[in-house]
Amino acid sequence: MVAGSSDHKNKYNQPVGHPVESWVAPAAVNVAPLTQRLQGRYCELEPLTELHKSELQTAFEDAPKNLWTYLAYGPMTQEADYVSWVELLTQDRSNTFAYLIRDTEQNALGVCAYLRIAPQAGSIEIGHLCFSPRLQRTRAATEALYLMIEATFLLGYRRCEWKCNDLNQPSISAAKRLGFSYEGTFRNAQVVKGANRNTAWFSMIDSEWNARQACFEKWLDPDNFDVEGKQIQTLSSMTQALID
Repeated sequence: MVAGSSDHKNKYNQPVGHPVESWVAPAAVNVAPLTQRLQGRYCELEPLTELHKSELQTAFEDAPKNLWTYLAYGPMTQEADYVSWVELLTQDRSNTFAYLIRDTEQNALGVCAYLRIAPQAGSIEIGHLCFSPRLQRTRAATEALYLMIEATFLLGYRRCEWKCNDLNQPSISAAKRLGFSYEGTFRNAQVVKGANRNTAWFSMIDSEWNARQACFEKWLDPDNFDVEGKQIQTLSSMTQALID
């Protein structure tokens, strides 16, 4: 049965969703464990504050300008840009909660965030992903997203969303690699930097997490990497069979 479909009917013999009897909406985000560090083997996620702007400037000082193409802000060229960026990501904690990504040597390497936080609906989105060149295509980069998805379901959310410009092929590929299912594209969804944006929607739901979590843990295991640090089994090969 397709996720979301149901053979349940109400007293009027109309099809309705399956009963949700034991689920309790997560606590408000500003008092929930999202405000704590998320610790992994290869990285840690630290709640972003204005004190991090200098570290971010250092992390992204050599980043190519095309890094910012599909984001609503950037390229960053001066200190004021980083001040504005951090302010944007920290001004409304009830709707957006951002993290600084650090490696095991405490180097600041990127940013990630929860947004469109809707506890009563049990839905939350992962976005504002901006990985410096040193973070891209590393175990830490994958683990950072694993930690965010894991925290989502541990907190009781039923749905984790991923959205991106439908022309942003790297983001689409990343969503599929991580085990998100494509749900459709919203046409003319936004105007970003003077250009139209169609938005591709992906999701992962709570009933799918256990199988995907096993894939992440197998991929992140040090035994999955050879002496040169190259992956033995790809995450995509593990998650592909799980995606509808």
